[in-house]
Amino acid sequence: MKDMAIQQVLTQMRQLKAEAAAGARETAPADEGQFASLLSHSIEQVNASQQASAELKAAFERGDPDADLASVMIAGQKARVSFEALVQVRNRLVDAYREIQNMPI
Repeated sequence: MKDMAIQQVLTQMRQLKAEAAAGARETAPADEGQFASLLSHSIEQVNASQQASAELKAAFERGDPDADLASVMIAGQKARVSFEALVQVRNRLVDAYREIQNMPI
């Protein structure tokens, strides 16, 4: 019985990995080279990931049979990792801004 649950989780993780890889190829905005639009698009994706995770968690708490614990946990981790990546990008941008600000003219 446990092997079936483990196999189900592994299958879901593989599917999510494939979806993430496909999504990474599709994330390039139409107007390449525009940093602001790329950053805006990334923020929207992180927000959507967090909202989907919250909705799945709420469905699981309501007892929805379509929301199993494994998918809830995976969605939560995806949202957390994407948010942490966004925070790291923001930190790098702030550091670069400060470095530019401190450059002598």
